[in-house]
Amino acid sequence: MINGYTRVCGVFGNPVEHTVSPTIHNFLAEQTGQNLVYVPFHIEAGQLEAAVKGAFALNMLGANVTVPYKSEVIPYLKEVDSLAARIGAVNTLVRTTGGFKGYNTDMPGLYRAMCADGVSIEGEKALILGAGGVARAVAMLLAQKKAAEIIIMNRTVERAQSIADEINGAEGRKLARALSISDFNKLSNDEKYLAIQATNVGMYPKTDACVIEDEAFYRRIHTGYDMIFNPFKTRFMQLVEAQECRAFNGLKMLLYQGVIAYELWTGETVSEELAEHTYANMLKALGQ
Repeated sequence: MINGYTRVCGVFGNPVEHTVSPTIHNFLAEQTGQNLVYVPFHIEAGQLEAAVKGAFALNMLGANVTVPYKSEVIPYLKEVDSLAARIGAVNTLVRTTGGFKGYNTDMPGLYRAMCADGVSIEGEKALILGAGGVARAVAMLLAQKKAAEIIIMNRTVERAQSIADEINGAEGRKLARALSISDFNKLSNDEKYLAIQATNVGMYPKTDACVIEDEAFYRRIHTGYDMIFNPFKTRFMQLVEAQECRAFNGLKMLLYQGVIAYELWTGETVSEELAEHTYANMLKALGQ
């Protein structure tokens, strides 16, 4: 029941109408007995600063931030968590005295999702498709979790090389390297890779698209992870599975980044059992 004590959280984005996040947070609030509601907020271009200040003035407990505002929001925050600062992106705002503190729960969420799916990082040779902000954050996660090698693949090699240089500088050794997508045949035929699809290619409505179509590439993969969850099974996942290998989408990452954000807002600890029930609720909401 909404009353005078109800706290408000939400998600800032543009567009935001497709969001699944209310399904996560309103279910968690119901299950944990928190007097909290979560709603989407469509923030027009140029209005982000006003939205952040208004949210604080309205006593909002916190908010998620999605595209295209994850980096743009940083100047309007009182404080930024060290992980979010390194990644250069904030997806969760937590109310503090005098302003919001920014966190990045996307990469911890991805790691928890991979653990839940039985996907290991330590000692793996990993491929990242793409060289944008998501790919950069994924590369940082792979380095932190002790991947044996990180190969960043992109049409524009210079962008991939920039991320590789940053990772190598932080690690103090040559852990990452860049490779043009068109040169995937230069990958070892004797290795099997963990591949993470970190572009928006294949996202609804262009669901037939994929960064690489050649099945020779997919013969080099033992596990594929796509950051996209709409469609539920992407073209990338289909090509991985055609080689009888494991493929996962980004829905569990969305779940766990939400769980971590909810824990930051409320101080609750979400059990793995409740996380699984929340995931089942998300599947139901998506018609899966």
